[in-house]
Amino acid sequence: MIVVATADFEVYHGVVNELRDRGTQFTTVEPDEELPEQTTVVVTGADHADDFETVTTVVADPDHPRRAVDQALTAVRGNGGRTVIGVDPGRKPGVAVLAGEMVVAAFQVPLSDAVDVIQREADEATAPVVRIGDGSRLESAKLVNDLEDVTVELVDETGTTPYLGTGSRGMGDVLAAVNIARLEGEVVDSRDIEPTAGELQVIKDRSREQSEENRAIDEVLARRVAAGELTIDEALSEHRTDDGDTSTDDGDTSTGDTSTNDTSTGDATAQRSDSDADRE
Repeated sequence: MIVVATADFEVYHGVVNELRDRGTQFTTVEPDEELPEQTTVVVTGADHADDFETVTTVVADPDHPRRAVDQALTAVRGNGGRTVIGVDPGRKPGVAVLAGEMVVAAFQVPLSDAVDVIQREADEATAPVVRIGDGSRLESAKLVNDLEDVTVELVDETGTTPYLGTGSRGMGDVLAAVNIARLEGEVVDSRDIEPTAGELQVIKDRSREQSEENRAIDEVLARRVAAGELTIDEALSEHRTDDGDTSTDDGDTSTGDTSTNDTSTGDATAQRSDSDADRE
């Protein structure tokens, strides 16, 4: 059983609310009281970190109560403290954080935010491993290549997307991430992908959808997006800049042509004046 024993109001309030939100059984005591016989883990503040020598102790940061509760639940279930983060890649990856067999957190965020979310969860965990599905090749490659200082496994995600019944729309990516987290994969440091013509076309189509001018980026920019060098918004910005330079050049050429026409007109006028003088 988890016991919360702290005189720090912020720690108490944060940890107790987190435990209640998860429906976890726990009890609370004063730090100087005797612990119940069923105590497995004590969650306390920094001021009482050394007061409980006979049981596993988790010292909670008042600003991060969820981290302390995750550690306490991991200790209660005796899974060695290992955290596994499963990721179902895509435009909005599903992310599931497991402590042993228990899902302790889940997210679905835009691809541009996914690395920060995964990195934060990994940094707060003990001996974490990140397992990323091998589908959505370009998106999974970006995640693998951008994560730092964490073990990453590439997992065969075949069959990890569950059937979704009525009312469960939008849960598929997160549930797939849970299944991916439970499968062992191949440890990788990077993933190099040569985008196919179809994948490049998808990027161009997305750029057209996001463009205010309903214009798609070219293949060179699409390849840079595929490689993770640019976001689609950044590629669109470069595309507009290039187009602006071209239109300026055309304007200069047009002005020069007008000047030449003016000179020709002047010459013709002068010739007509000379002819009139001859007739006189």
